[in-house]
Amino acid sequence: MQQSVIIAGFGGQGVILAGKILAQAAMDHGLEVTWLPSYGPEMRGGTANCTVVMADETVGSPIVDDPSAVIAMNLPSLDKFEGIVAQGGRIILNASLIDRDVERSDLKVTKLLLNDLSAKAGSSKAINMVALGAYVKATGVIPIDVVKETMREMLEKGGKGRFVEANAKALDLGYDAA
Repeated sequence: MQQSVIIAGFGGQGVILAGKILAQAAMDHGLEVTWLPSYGPEMRGGTANCTVVMADETVGSPIVDDPSAVIAMNLPSLDKFEGIVAQGGRIILNASLIDRDVERSDLKVTKLLLNDLSAKAGSSKAINMVALGAYVKATGVIPIDVVKETMREMLEKGGKGRFVEANAKALDLGYDAA
């Protein structure tokens, strides 16, 4: 088994953190993992993405030509990555910011109003966790409880424990909506 995902959006949408949490959760679940971030010098407002590869055997490279999934947090990300998703792959699409449908008919698409769901979780900055919850449900790659525990540990270790409750709620909302 090998699954790969590109999480992409504007800097400040938490795509790098979502990728870190997913990668650590996959390791905690016993999988082999690579994580490769990519962002421009702008950081906030510029584009950012990261690639996470998870497998039950050694991962040969963190670079992926045809990911099994893409989480597109904004329209430029969908435009950039839709064409490279593996046939039969999946796109998690932020319908709050993306006003077009996926053009390929060979992909499974989960369209969610991520911004609205994150506001419902109590934090407009939790769209990354809503998207991550939806991805975990759609792919079944690892249990949501492992992701939630990893998120809690990482945020508490980083001195951001005050965000754990809203992020856990956001993960659940994304999971339930997918």
